[in-house]
Amino acid sequence: MRHDSTISITPEPSSIDDAIAAAYRFSRYFQRIHDADAGFGGQLMPLLSRAWTRQALEAWLDEADVTDERSLHLALRRLRQLVIGQLLVRDLAGWANLDEVMRVCTELAEVALNRALTWHGQWLSALHGHPHHADGSIMQMVVVGMGKLGGGELNVSSDIDLVYLYPEEGETDGARPVTHHQFFVLLGQRLGRALSSADENGFVFRVDTRLRPWGESGPLAMGFSALEDYLQGHGREWERYAWTKARALTGCCHRELAAIVRPFVFRKYLDYGALDAMRGLHAQIRREVIRRDRIDNIKLGPGGIREIEFVAQVFQLIRGGRDVALQLRGTRETLALLAQRGLLDVELVDRLLAAYAFLRKLEHRLQYLDDAQTQALPSSEDDRLRLAASMGFVDEAALNLVLNKHRREVSQAFDGVFLSPAEPLRERVAMPVWLGVVDDETAGHELAQWGYARPVVVLDRLRAVRRSQRYLRLLEQHRERYDRLAALAIELAAHFADETTLFRLLDILEAIGGRVAYMALLEEYPRALSQLAEICAASQWAARYLAKNPILLDELLDVRLLLVKPDWAAFQQALDVQLMSFHQDTERQMDTLRHARQQQTFHLLAQEVLVGVALPDLAQSLTRLAEILLQAVLPLAWAGVRDRHRSTPRFAIIGYGKLGSRELGYASDLDMVFLYEDEHPDAGLIYARLAQRIVTWLTSLTPAGILYDTDLRLRPDGASGLLVSQMTAFADYQRHHAWVWEHQALTRARFVAGDAAIGQQFSALREEILQVQRDRAALWQEIVAMRQKIYAAHPDPQENFDLKYSVGGMVDVEFMVQFLVLAYARQVPEMAENIGVPALLWCASERELVPENLAMPVATAWLHYWQWQHEQRLQDVHHALVDKARVVGEVQATRALWEYLGNR
Repeated sequence: MRHDSTISITPEPSSIDDAIAAAYRFSRYFQRIHDADAGFGGQLMPLLSRAWTRQALEAWLDEADVTDERSLHLALRRLRQLVIGQLLVRDLAGWANLDEVMRVCTELAEVALNRALTWHGQWLSALHGHPHHADGSIMQMVVVGMGKLGGGELNVSSDIDLVYLYPEEGETDGARPVTHHQFFVLLGQRLGRALSSADENGFVFRVDTRLRPWGESGPLAMGFSALEDYLQGHGREWERYAWTKARALTGCCHRELAAIVRPFVFRKYLDYGALDAMRGLHAQIRREVIRRDRIDNIKLGPGGIREIEFVAQVFQLIRGGRDVALQLRGTRETLALLAQRGLLDVELVDRLLAAYAFLRKLEHRLQYLDDAQTQALPSSEDDRLRLAASMGFVDEAALNLVLNKHRREVSQAFDGVFLSPAEPLRERVAMPVWLGVVDDETAGHELAQWGYARPVVVLDRLRAVRRSQRYLRLLEQHRERYDRLAALAIELAAHFADETTLFRLLDILEAIGGRVAYMALLEEYPRALSQLAEICAASQWAARYLAKNPILLDELLDVRLLLVKPDWAAFQQALDVQLMSFHQDTERQMDTLRHARQQQTFHLLAQEVLVGVALPDLAQSLTRLAEILLQAVLPLAWAGVRDRHRSTPRFAIIGYGKLGSRELGYASDLDMVFLYEDEHPDAGLIYARLAQRIVTWLTSLTPAGILYDTDLRLRPDGASGLLVSQMTAFADYQRHHAWVWEHQALTRARFVAGDAAIGQQFSALREEILQVQRDRAALWQEIVAMRQKIYAAHPDPQENFDLKYSVGGMVDVEFMVQFLVLAYARQVPEMAENIGVPALLWCASERELVPENLAMPVATAWLHYWQWQHEQRLQDVHHALVDKARVVGEVQATRALWEYLGNR
């Protein structure tokens, strides 16, 4: 990433005269202010060696003799002449970089505005009294800087876009009271005159207030509540763009203002409708440029500054509600972050940043000529030569060569982001079939030619969708978009085996048909629909998951990012930042967690479907995801526990079942036990509250769904036991009261989140319990008895084999491994390690606890069962059954080991 990297240089004394001469040559404005005041040069010379700071600007005004409106206006204009004069000398001499120019211009505007507002506020209050907040404190006007002022990117002869607001309605307290509205309208008028009225000393900044609600026809100043009503009821798409850079410069209640503006600008969902809206705004600007013959305008013309800003801001509008880090105001900072996030190519961003720096530098030199707010290349040949020389080029042709290169690259980047794909989507060959404008015979023939084996079934489904109330209730423009996408879906799904893929795609379109943002996304990026078809063809569960969580469609836009292996450290860090940004908004934090899980789950799902991932690796990743989310939930839940007595709880989450053995699937619930170790007299009650809040954080249904289902029945005494257990009591229970099946469950248990010291205590206890000397014959009988209970509850199906519960299935394998752990961990400590079924069977054979020729076929059988079960769940089958003929070898191997262990 590169910004303007020129270092701010302190000039040598011998070069100052040359710099003054260059300013005189390249700026008629500098000539005027220099020649009009004999003392100007003397004031300027000592200022050239360093950049202006906010403190220096304030200090200069502090020394000015301000007693009335006239003296205030004079001081502000003299300061502006001095600052711009110094800045253009330093810039043209190469001593100031782009950062300095924009910063100094912005700080000058802020300082001048604040000083004018302070003085005029005092004078106006002397007439009418002060406006007050409800608590009695004096109320100040909140001046909001929009555009380049809000973004800290002002140019040297820029307008400043301002919106005048105040927090509350009321009346001033003076002898001639007026309403707050009247007071702040008067103050806004005075502020505008103070900054923009021109006299023999020029002006400070031209003030533009047309970005306020209702524009020029709206009130000059407005209360917060009126602003909120306007944004919610009347705010237009282009105003969202305008408010992205908004920054409150004065007054108080900035947090309350942000709470009003932020939901209007940054939607909670991914808002791809913003692309079309900004495309329309740009087209309107482009038409105006052509109408007024402004093609040479380096701001508004093709490949100009505005197109760079649009590229940055459209991603903010689309994603800023979900990714708060994108709620930036500066164009360059936003572009750099987009590259960092992988949303824009790094090389493309480098080109945009280089073009931005060049165009802004050129813009400043255009404005240095006459202190005019212009971005148009000059018509005068002399001025064009002067401009080229000020940019360091030998002639106009050399300048245009570089300028045109930058503008061409900006236009290409802009078109890459904004070019509408809607036109090619309109002419799909399947459109007549979808719309039903051809007879069934012709439509059926077409479908059969495309590869559909049952065209009649397909036609019935298409007809049902078109007749559905969801479809019929769509607005015409949204129905047309639906039609284009449905026709494309018919063509894409024809490449797969049967109509199943099409029906899954139609399910998703029906689910999102009324949600404009998601339909816009698929229309903007037809390639995403192609990827969607591939995923739907592979998995019914994936199709249902996407229909339920359409926000994930955004992940299909860049397959390269979708297929990158998870970086869990980076994911955890980014999640922490997002959660912190919503630290006072529990609902947003809950949704953030849910979206994080959904996003990562979908990444893993896509990697499995599109490129293939080994099931053990997938399960490890899904388990790591759950661990990170539990580690995030714990402090959030603790923060809401009343009467908490510590900053960090002495509390641990123990994972059992698939969470403990790192075998989680896409939709697995979390088996957990909660432990604490704390001497506080109310610790049991406090940690019970914490456990309840953790369950609430995990299982509450929000607009984003639930995070995880939970199962807490493996705690001591099961569902009738306490929700949390003190570590000492838990240890006593495991040593003296636990059933064998509870020790079986312990073989797959481990610490996953919370207090590490308690986690170590648990690990030591687990090892102790697993290594207890046991009567192996009695233990086997206990295992068999428990297996019989499970078998009675899940009898064998007559025709098929239940992968989990049938004799010779997964439960049998897991029970045998648990027997080996409990029976032999004392003499073979490695057997107590939580390393999974296949590894434990390998360990048992290596240590000659069972013959290798019996153990290893069972390990292979269990892996087959697990894979087949997973494949069926991908097709949304919850009770995994297969043909008995398919598992003859696996069942024989499992039964052989079972008989071996039973006969020892």
